[in-house]
Order: sequence, then C-alpha cells, then structure tokens
Amino acid sequence: MNSGKGIEIQQVYDSANRGSLALEELRGIINYRDLIWQLVRRDVITRYKRSILGFAWTMLNPLGTMLILTIVFSNLFHAVEGYPIYILSGLVAWNFFSQSTTASLVQNVWGSSLLHRIYLPRTAFTVAAIGTGLVNLLLTLLPLMVIMLFTRHSFSSALLFLPVSIAILVAFALGVGLFFSTLALYFPDVVEMYQIGLTALMYLTPIIYPKEILPEATRFLLLRLNPMYYLVEIFRQPVYEGIIPGSDVFIAGGLIAALTLSLGWIVFSWKANEFTYRT
Repeated sequence: MNSGKGIEIQQVYDSANRGSLALEELRGIINYRDLIWQLVRRDVITRYKRSILGFAWTMLNPLGTMLILTIVFSNLFHAVEGYPIYILSGLVAWNFFSQSTTASLVQNVWGSSLLHRIYLPRTAFTVAAIGTGLVNLLLTLLPLMVIMLFTRHSFSSALLFLPVSIAILVAFALGVGLFFSTLALYFPDVVEMYQIGLTALMYLTPIIYPKEILPEATRFLLLRLNPMYYLVEIFRQPVYEGIIPGSDVFIAGGLIAALTLSLGWIVFSWKANEFTYRT
C-alpha cells in the first residue's frame, strides 16, 4: 500500500502453499541443529547422571552380555572361531538399532507435548534419539577394540570402512524410528508391539548363532528377506572377518537403508502437522 512515505509491503502466509513438507522438515532440522544437539546432550547426561559408573555402563553393558552369551553358547557354537568378537560385533550393531528406535517411539509419544509450548521440527525428537544412540555406539567401539586386543583378533584395514557401515545403520534406524513413531502417535499400543517385534527379529537374525546352522530350506527366508541381516553383516564383516562387505550385502543394505529413510521421512513429514493435536 502506497502511504506517501514509501511502499508498505504486506506478507501473507499461505499454509496451502508450503512446498514439500519433507524438505521443510529437513530445513528445520538444519536450522535447529543446536537445539537437537542439546536434546542429545540432555539424554546422554540424564541417563547416567545418578549412576556410580556413569558412562562406563555404555561400554560394560555389551561386554556383560557378550560374556554371558559366550559362556552359555561357546560349547554349542565352538566351531565359530573368535566367538566373542562374533557376538560382540553383532550386539553392538543390534543394540544401537533397538535402543535408538525404541527411544524415538517413546520420545515422540510422551515428549511431544513440548510442541504445544514452542516451535521445533517434529522430526527433532527422532533425530535426537538416533543421535543419542550414535553416541552410545561410538562409546561401545572402545570395549570392542579392547576385546579384539585381548583375544588377539587381527586388526585389518577394513576397519576404516566402519564409518560407512555406521552411516548406513543410522540411516536405517532413523527411517524405522520415523515410520513407527508416526504409527505410535495414532496407536500408542504400537510401542509395546514394537518391543515384541524386536525380540522376534533379534532371534531371527544371526547375532548369537552362525547363519550356517539355519536349515537350507528356510535360510533364504530368514536371511535374504530379513533387513537386519544385511545391516548387521555390513557392520560385522569389517570387524570380525576383516573384509569390506561384499557387493551383494553392501548394495542390498544400502538400498534398504535409503528406501527406509525416504519412506519414514516422507510419511512422518506428511502427518507432522497432526501430531500437536494428538499429544
């Protein structure tokens, strides 16, 4: 409007013309990266604040589990050379996935009431949960390397591939967390059902047992149609076998992670505007 003193420009916000919701969420995550880091920092500190051993539990937990499983199953799977490293490398990958995705469901269901008070990207809780899991994963690499030294397991140049393996794991976990968080906000029972599904998936994935013991008739179904098989192998092969993952495992795992992340991000972004009214 021309007022004689200049031109006054009025900006009108059109919610129907927002562009891609997925890209808007991505821009929000980038713009609010400092807040997300504070959420990660809060989760890590809160988890161990009243613990005597503090962050050491992050490293002792997989070690304790490995020790118990090694004692119980070492005689049964004595043919597996370097069995403690076999178990621990699988557990590190699995624990990251199960703990971070479960945390993302819980935080979105019970923590998103914060959306009523301040603005932040709806994906922030899931990204922060995966970020917390990533911090724990990096901490557990230390005891993994210590056990490799203690058991005289060879260190190979394939370990340099681990950042790629971890990036694929993070992408897959983020996609799963976003997708099931969307379902959980509509159906809270999904959180409990997800726990049951995780337990079943763990025993269907060769983590504590070698894949060779699976019956030939069901091996294809239990391995090739199990996404976690590829994700665990992508992490385990550089550590346990000392090799870069084969093209079949790497390509399949990378595609699964990329497709899962894309699907989870799109579905979550599409329904994000409804979350405030459901918490």
